[in-house]
Amino acid sequence: MAKAAKRKTGKAKAGPKIIKGLVGVYADTTAVSKVMPETNSLTYRGYAVQDLAAKCEFEEVAYLLLYGELPSKSQYASFKKKERSRRALTRSHQNVIAEFPKSAHPMDTLRTAVSYLGTTDMAWGGEPARKDLDRAIDLLAKIPTMIAIDYRLRSGKRPIRPRTNLSMSENFFHMCFGKVPPTEVIRAFNVSLILYAEHSFNASTFTARVITSTRSDIYSAVTGGIGALKGPLHGGANEAVMEMLQEIGDPNKAEAWLRRAMKTKRVVMGFGHRVYKQGDSRVPTMHACLEDLTAWSGDTKWIEISNVLKKIMIDEKGIHPNLDYPAGPAYYLMGFPINLYTPIFVMARITGWSAHFLEQNADNSLIRPLSDYHGPKQRRLKK
Repeated sequence: MAKAAKRKTGKAKAGPKIIKGLVGVYADTTAVSKVMPETNSLTYRGYAVQDLAAKCEFEEVAYLLLYGELPSKSQYASFKKKERSRRALTRSHQNVIAEFPKSAHPMDTLRTAVSYLGTTDMAWGGEPARKDLDRAIDLLAKIPTMIAIDYRLRSGKRPIRPRTNLSMSENFFHMCFGKVPPTEVIRAFNVSLILYAEHSFNASTFTARVITSTRSDIYSAVTGGIGALKGPLHGGANEAVMEMLQEIGDPNKAEAWLRRAMKTKRVVMGFGHRVYKQGDSRVPTMHACLEDLTAWSGDTKWIEISNVLKKIMIDEKGIHPNLDYPAGPAYYLMGFPINLYTPIFVMARITGWSAHFLEQNADNSLIRPLSDYHGPKQRRLKK
C-alpha cells in the first residue's frame, strides 16, 4: 500500500521536450550555405559572402548557388544570355498584375504574380533537376519584371520593357525609373542582392523546403517563401527599419527616442539575429555601401541616426545590427519606396530558395514534425 501511495504522489511523467521556434534543432543537411563558427562568416558553397560581394556580380553568385560552382567565362556568358532572354512577361501576365488593387502591399502582388506564373506551367516536385533549374532561371529573370511592372502601375505610369543589354541590377533600375543610375548606386544594389541571396534554413527557406518535401512544385515553394518573407520578423524588417528611422527623423532626437523605446520594451528593428552571436558578418559590407551612398547623395541624416542607435545598442545591450539595418536606409537613398524593399529581397533570395528546392528534391523526405497536445482530453459529445 505504501509503495502504491508513493507512486500516486510522485512526480508526473515528463512530456516531450519542446523546442519553441526550433531553436538549435538540426532538420537536415545542406551544401548551399553555412555561417562558419570559427570566422563568424556567412559562406555560399564555401565562399565568404563578403569576398563574393567584393569580387563578383550578382549573376555569378546566382550561378554559384544554383550549380554549386562559380561559372567559367563561357558558362557565365551562356547563363546571362539565357536569363536576359527570359525577362519579359506575357501580355496576359501583365494584365493580371494590372488588375491588382493599387492599395495592396507589393509583397502580396508579387506573391500572386509568381503564383500566376505557376498556372502557365504544369509542374510537380521530383521531376528531373534540369527542368527545375530551367524554371529557377525563369523565376530569377521574371521576378524583377513583376516587381517593376507593379511599381510602375501603382505609381500611375506605364510599364517599361526589360532590356537584354543590361545587368540584372541595371535593368531593374531601368524598368522602375526609366534610367540607369551612377556606378556607386549600381554597385551598392548589386552588393545588397548578393548579401540577401541565401542564408541557410531561415524561415522562408524552411517554408519552401517543407512545401518541396510534399512533392509540390517550385512555384508553390517560392510562393510560400514569399509569404514567410513578408513578415517583419524576417524579410519585412528592412522596411520596418526605415520606418523607424523616419519616425525618429532627427539625429539629435535619436538617443532620447531609443531610451524611451528601451524603457517601454519596444522592439528596436534591425538588431539581433538567431544565428550570429558576434554580429552579422554581412553588415560591414552593406554599411560601407551605405557610406558610399550617403557621400553620393549628400543626405547624411539617416546614417547619423542609425549610428547613434547602433552605438548605444552595442555598448549597453551587447546587441549588434543585422543586414536589414544598413539595407533599409541604403535602399531609401537609392530612391526606392519603402514598400519595395522586401520585394527586392525576393529578387535576391529566389536564388537561395531555388537551390534549396533542388537540394530537397534530390534527397527528399516529407517534413512532418510532431506536436505535444495540451488541449482537453477526449470527451463525449452530449447532444
